[in-house]
Amino acid sequence: MLSNIPSQYYVIGSTIMAIIMGSFVMVLRMRASKKPTNEKKIIIPPIAMSSGALMFLFAQFRVPPMQILEAAAVGMVFSTILIATSKFEVKGQDIYLKRSKAFVFILVGLLIFRIVAKMILSSSIDVGELAGMFWILAFAMLLPWRIAMLIQFTKIKKTIPLKNM
Repeated sequence: MLSNIPSQYYVIGSTIMAIIMGSFVMVLRMRASKKPTNEKKIIIPPIAMSSGALMFLFAQFRVPPMQILEAAAVGMVFSTILIATSKFEVKGQDIYLKRSKAFVFILVGLLIFRIVAKMILSSSIDVGELAGMFWILAFAMLLPWRIAMLIQFTKIKKTIPLKNM
C-alpha cells in the first residue's frame, strides 16, 4: 500500500513535520527558560528520542556504515554550536537555562539546513534510508549537547549553598 506512494510525497510530508517539530522545540525552549531546570529535564530528551532507533528494525530505514559515520559526524559538529549557546544561571536556589538570542536563529538555521539537505539528498538516497540518516544526525547532535548541559548543570549545582531546613 505505502509502496504505491511516490517518494516526493514522503519528502514533502517529512519536511512539513520537521517544520512543525522545529517550531514546537522553539516554543518549548522559550518556556523552559522561565522555569528552573533539573537533571531530569536535561536527561529525558535523549532517552525519549532513543526510542526512534527502533526504526532500524525495518530494512528500509537501515543506513550503511559510512553514512552512519557521516551523519553522526555532522550531528556532533552541530552539537558544538548548541553547547556553546547553552548556559545556566543561578537565581536564588534555582538554576535556569539562560535565554540565548542566538538559539532561535540556530534552530531555524539547522531546520533550513535539514530541509535543503533532504531536498538534495532525496534524489540520490532512498527516503527511508535518508530518514535513518537524519535521525542519526539529530541524535548525534542531541546526546553530546545534553551531556555537556548535564556536566555544566552539575558543576553549577555544587556551588549553590544548601537551603536551611
